[in-house]
Amino acid sequence: MIQIEESKIVEAAEKGMDEFLKVFTDAYLEALGGDITNDNISILNGYQHTLLALRFFIEEVNEGGFVQLIQNGYGGYVFDNPTAKSLKQIGAKGFSKILYKAKDIYEKHRVELERETTEEEFMAMYVEFEQFDELEEKFFYIEEEETLIVAQYVDDNIEDFAEIIK
Repeated sequence: MIQIEESKIVEAAEKGMDEFLKVFTDAYLEALGGDITNDNISILNGYQHTLLALRFFIEEVNEGGFVQLIQNGYGGYVFDNPTAKSLKQIGAKGFSKILYKAKDIYEKHRVELERETTEEEFMAMYVEFEQFDELEEKFFYIEEEETLIVAQYVDDNIEDFAEIIK
């Protein structure tokens, strides 16, 4: 189990829910050596993978939308794993709905969305896959509330996400 010092969690929680969740995902990425591979994927449990996938989802959609999330190599990790189902189970139903709809688009156009692109081709994908736009708008509308739901769940079930060291 990934270990995190209680003082780090308390300090992060005082800064807000985003920092609180980041303490966990930073610890996960450190344990993974900075990247998820077939060799290290079993280091994390399902709850931890859900939280890490959520981090990639939030960061990438905030920076450049679903096209960027997929082009940066996170599509398989976010959509091929039960991220949407897990988020629904912990109460983040809005994020879950968005991910299920985005997954449908992703699965229909996976090869095209994951192909290597030039900067110009990458930018053109935003026009070509404008069906992501509505999902991104919904994401921005609910992000804070949904993130709070996740942070509360993590706080209430902290032992599923890390071993806390006093």
